[in-house]
Amino acid sequence: MALKSTVYKVQLNLADMDRERYADHAFTLALHPSETLERLLVRIIAFAWFADEDLVFTRGLSSEDEPDLWQKDLTDTILHWMEVGMPDETRIRKGCHRAARMTVVTYGDHAAPVWWEKIRSSLTRFENLEVLFLPQAPLEAMTPHMGRNLSLQITRQDGVLWITLDNLTVELKPEVWRQAR
Repeated sequence: MALKSTVYKVQLNLADMDRERYADHAFTLALHPSETLERLLVRIIAFAWFADEDLVFTRGLSSEDEPDLWQKDLTDTILHWMEVGMPDETRIRKGCHRAARMTVVTYGDHAAPVWWEKIRSSLTRFENLEVLFLPQAPLEAMTPHMGRNLSLQITRQDGVLWITLDNLTVELKPEVWRQAR
């Protein structure tokens, strides 16, 4: 018998001063049996960093044809394809070809730098590719505070996120390892 996903209800209050976007978001996310809470948190942070009214979570790990998040226009054209973690070159290439903009949000102080050094030279031709790295310590601090009903306050200013979860506030500064041209 296959394991079932765990459902998480998320209330997100976002104040993005860098992009002048202020909104409340409510969504339901499924934690795939092979997914960690840390990865779920990174998906939420990626949503907050790139928040847009057309940005949505997809089936993610449950589908090979979809990224973790994407933004489409009214004609169903993919504007932004977003992967979380350390996807292989084939997956990145697919996103770069199918969308106007492709972003990888990676994390993990030890594995991510090794992954990036191994793969970066093969991706130089993709001008629409952006890679963001999230440091491990803030993620590890928040994970124990994650319950099935999450209420987060995320403030973004000057490229830094302040994330409040369950009376814990952490500062997270994503590193841009590669900027789309």
